[in-house]
Amino acid sequence: MSKPAVDIYTKFTCGYCHRAKQLLSSKGVEFNEFDISMGGADKAKMLERAPNARTVPQIFIGDIHVGGSDDLAALERDGKLDAMLAG
Repeated sequence: MSKPAVDIYTKFTCGYCHRAKQLLSSKGVEFNEFDISMGGADKAKMLERAPNARTVPQIFIGDIHVGGSDDLAALERDGKLDAMLAG
């Protein structure tokens, strides 16, 4: 089974975005970053995938909407993140 794609929707000056990206990077995870600072098609795609999302980052592992930085950190703390990343 291949590893699921990791997508993260961010804004340029977002500290929570930086924290989430740092956690993913520390685990050696490659991710697709979509900067929605100026809105546009990437923001529309994020809202299509997570209609109630109003903050960034919004993180997806494969088709699973993880949520934000705190949600990602909670998965790591609970020992569940590695399994999700492995597929």
